Amino acid sequence: MIKYVDIYDKDKVNDECGVFGVYKDSSDDFNIASLTREALYGLQHRGQVSAGITVNNNENFTTVKEFGMVSEVFNDKAIDKLGDGNIAVGHVRYSAHESLDRAANQPLVMRYIAGSLAIASNGAITNFAEIRQQLEHGGAIFQSNSNVEIMSYVIATERCTTDDLETAVLFAMDKLEGAYSAVLCGPSRLIGFRDKNGFRPLCIGKLNNSYIITSESCVIDSLGGEFLRDVEPGEMVVIDETGFHSYKSRIKAYNTSMCIFEYVYVARPDSVIDGVSVHNARFKAGELLYNEHPIDADMVCGVPDSGIIAAQGYAKASGIPYGTGFVKNKYIGRTVGTGKDKKKRLLKTRLTALKANVSGKRIIIVDDSIVRGETANHIVKLLRDAGAKEVHMLISSPPFVCPCYFGMDIHNKESLIANRFSQEEICNKIGADSLGYLSVSGLNQIAEGADVGFCNGCFTGEYPAEIPRTIFVDKFAKKINKK
Repeated sequence: MIKYVDIYDKDKVNDECGVFGVYKDSSDDFNIASLTREALYGLQHRGQVSAGITVNNNENFTTVKEFGMVSEVFNDKAIDKLGDGNIAVGHVRYSAHESLDRAANQPLVMRYIAGSLAIASNGAITNFAEIRQQLEHGGAIFQSNSNVEIMSYVIATERCTTDDLETAVLFAMDKLEGAYSAVLCGPSRLIGFRDKNGFRPLCIGKLNNSYIITSESCVIDSLGGEFLRDVEPGEMVVIDETGFHSYKSRIKAYNTSMCIFEYVYVARPDSVIDGVSVHNARFKAGELLYNEHPIDADMVCGVPDSGIIAAQGYAKASGIPYGTGFVKNKYIGRTVGTGKDKKKRLLKTRLTALKANVSGKRIIIVDDSIVRGETANHIVKLLRDAGAKEVHMLISSPPFVCPCYFGMDIHNKESLIANRFSQEEICNKIGADSLGYLSVSGLNQIAEGADVGFCNGCFTGEYPAEIPRTIFVDKFAKKINKK
């Protein structure tokens, strides 16, 4: 029996991933599988659970996908297996689920009456439970509980009653609610589409005469391509042998709502999203932090890597010298420790305080967020043990008080420390001399001039789109063994 639960009894678990698609022009000379692997390296920060690539060579789809980092999954043997072709899609997956669901690895290849398609997506379908129930009652059989499988079923169903794949995708966009940016490889075309609110980023570029669609512009830059523009909220773009085409969904959002946390933490600093530099947004967050929380100190430092740029902004605005407070070990294996011991060992080995810089000084440390408080406590202790005279912690975003239903891993309201304790109590728990957060009004200023509006629901509880009332729970999912 299918089990559905009230979402307020158990917060929804959401994913954050990276997608890439390329349509290779016949005049260009590069191996499409190798290019896609290189692109996924540029998206690795968006997902480290699994990586996958599908190559279309004359309507023959070849896929390699597996758990692991891009470098682990795509050795030369895997690239040789993929071969070459004219269309490819790639994906890096981050999963907040505690299940090792191999079937949820992407891209997902579906073969149906109208042909084949491969799809990779980022986001969360908020009417997932309702759509899945309808499809199952119609006889559909699912291999996973992933958003991308729901999307592919809806598109395939629409394709059976429409004249072409483009119309099927547009009709599917009308039915799919929530957040999604996706790339789709059809028999003869590459399609990219973004939800009507524009929660998740998606952009378009060119490499010589070939077209690229991907989550972040930094990928286009790393490949030596030219950034063209962002895919607009509610837009579908299609590249085929006749060139580039744009279509708009029939259903429009009242307000566009890009996830503001992309600028705070998720995206790479060298990306430009909806007209705003991620680096500049983080730097401005640091400047605004000083306006709201001026502190007299000897040095400002950032928590590697996401707090560094905001710390530099605070240092510039305050006139306090910026310095290196931590050394980050970049070569930590993913399997250090087991069970409950694992996280503690990772915390101890990932960062060390630079005693020569912090001993005897009043330190301001800047980070992007506090979720449960364990890492913040560890960071403050590192500085104390290194001889810091004072430790003041500043956060370049407001306190997390609500879950996200649109693709971010902020899913358990009870685990958010700001829901259980006051700011003063949190300060005491992490052992800092003071604690300050960027205000919501300050946060809304960091990406001024963007082409879209923003969603800040995880900080305010005010969501720009309808949130789900029920979620699907897979009672057969294999759980990770926690010792």
